[in-house]
Amino acid sequence: MSLLAARTSQLRARGHHESNRVTFVELFFDLVFVFAVTQLSHGLLAHLSLIGLAQMSVLLIAVWWSWINAAWVTNWLDPARPAVRMMLFALMLAGLVFAAAIPRAFEDRAGALALAYVSMHVVRDVMMLWSLNRHDAINFRNFVRISIWHLAVAPIWLIGGHADPALRLELWVLAAAVETVAPILGYWLPWLGRSTTAEWAVAGSHMAERCGLFIIIALGESILITGATFATLTWTGEHIVAFLTAFVGSVALWAVYFNIGAERASRQIETSSDPGRLARSGYTFMHLPIVAGIIVVAVGDELVLHHPGGHVELAALAALVGGPALYLVGNALFKRLSAPNLPLSHLIGLGLLVLAIPVSLFLTPLTLSATTTTILIVVAVWEWMSLRQRVES
Repeated sequence: MSLLAARTSQLRARGHHESNRVTFVELFFDLVFVFAVTQLSHGLLAHLSLIGLAQMSVLLIAVWWSWINAAWVTNWLDPARPAVRMMLFALMLAGLVFAAAIPRAFEDRAGALALAYVSMHVVRDVMMLWSLNRHDAINFRNFVRISIWHLAVAPIWLIGGHADPALRLELWVLAAAVETVAPILGYWLPWLGRSTTAEWAVAGSHMAERCGLFIIIALGESILITGATFATLTWTGEHIVAFLTAFVGSVALWAVYFNIGAERASRQIETSSDPGRLARSGYTFMHLPIVAGIIVVAVGDELVLHHPGGHVELAALAALVGGPALYLVGNALFKRLSAPNLPLSHLIGLGLLVLAIPVSLFLTPLTLSATTTTILIVVAVWEWMSLRQRVES
């Protein structure tokens, strides 16, 4: 083994379907992010304010980049290789520290969180440079650019970890913004130029399956919170109805994503002449509001389970309407990549959610939850029926 380059290729074999499958070690790696998503929803529930929303949003972006960057890496590298597995285990450990620090990320564990996050970047980038050197010159240059961008933003995360909490939020927002803009700019650098999506050789079916599984993780976290909360309550009629409404809402979220969009996008990226562009747009960026929507919906479900009656407070309104709206926006943009127009069902759903805001003045939290769940069901059924009619015609 060379210190600067792998003697044997660590890359995935290409050319047959089996080589693109998601492996068990990747699923094992994802368990850390079940915990991370749970921490985010609990953190948002504990800090239902604009500041709390901003804090959890920047941490969600960091969690997402931690996961999606690893998904890109294992799209190229073969998880069956011992070195790649060791990398994933190292990322799991750092990710576990990051997730454990989330509830006190703006208190006494900010430094640990920042160090864990930067460590994940360093481990991934070093592994990619070592693996690609001698074996994939084009992607090696891409990761030289990526590594330099990550090294440039790392001090912002680390300094933020030891700054005053108010300044910390500003620094981390800046760092998250830089990391989000970087791939859009192709990780441009002087003299090195920029990466183009045509250079990113992507196994489309693998990327689609990985992101679909992350949606399952987020939905599973929502169901976990619903079940755990319901278990602690007295099972009155209102609580039972709130529990059933939350469950049906999770099913509706699943149907909106998996009924049509996931499979259609998977087919398109697999046959695309530029799968890197679709992977960057559809999976790297447009899945973030989908995941954010699921987390906010979970917060709304827990609020309703605890307080199904009375007036709808502003925080509950924001969660019960904002969560489904985020989810539909993300899905609409994602599905637009494999369709000529934004799906009409999603646009109508967003319109109905807007109308639910003034109506909420006359509703209880439980009835508002039932209303937004009904809207999601209408969107899912509408889309399914419209597709079936096109197929039959």
